Amino acid sequence: MRIASFNILHGRSVEDGMVDVDRLAAAVKSLDADVLGLQEVDRDQPRSFGADLTAVAAEAMGADEHQFVSALSGTPGGTWMAATGDEQPGSASYGIALLSRYPVISWRVVRLPPPSRAGIPMWFPGSRKPMWVRDEPRVAVAAVLDGPFGEFTVCNTHLSFVPGWNALQLRRVVRSLTGTPEPLAIIGDLNMEQRLAARVSGLRPIASAATFPAPEPRRQLDHVLVRGGLRATGPAEAVQLPLSDHRALVVSCQGP
Repeated sequence: MRIASFNILHGRSVEDGMVDVDRLAAAVKSLDADVLGLQEVDRDQPRSFGADLTAVAAEAMGADEHQFVSALSGTPGGTWMAATGDEQPGSASYGIALLSRYPVISWRVVRLPPPSRAGIPMWFPGSRKPMWVRDEPRVAVAAVLDGPFGEFTVCNTHLSFVPGWNALQLRRVVRSLTGTPEPLAIIGDLNMEQRLAARVSGLRPIASAATFPAPEPRRQLDHVLVRGGLRATGPAEAVQLPLSDHRALVVSCQGP
């Protein structure tokens, strides 16, 4: 079984600045993932030509089961509000998606509020004073899957870039999955290094590879954390694709 996580940067290439839906489809197909978590996913956004990027990815990988969950309604970087899940069909939204070639038994959505609606002060390299930054709402989506070794749970999320707050969000995600069938895998762009992610979550990392920034990655922000009998059958790959500022993280694994 191949599990992958990919922050797709709404399908945009950092080289030419363009969103190409066909390029996204080809990239997803090349990963050959059985379970795929996507972050920074557009639906009905003008910048991605109104496409449903989750549906594009699902068709490319042959995933009959998939769910897009909006984190915000409106335009990232423009006018937006926190999504509630009750948005009207056809309204521009942005969030995450979980896709599976295996049947889904049940879905679960967990909404993770941002640290402050007014923004927070953050220091950036070279700056002489902090800048106020407004973070976006965050969400997680989990599915209980009927896989090759029975039922197991996969949760995909994209956490805050704010140190400390992302740790609180990760703990909340783990708590929200109490009682779900194991093995359990939490995947996604956690915006923290592997050692911290493992310590905060109490889960075991099975995919070690630098994923950011894509051209010459120096940090691992994207992870596959597990609990239960799921284990890697070989080293993980950080796959550079012709879009995004992250590399895709892929690991082959097997169950108990």
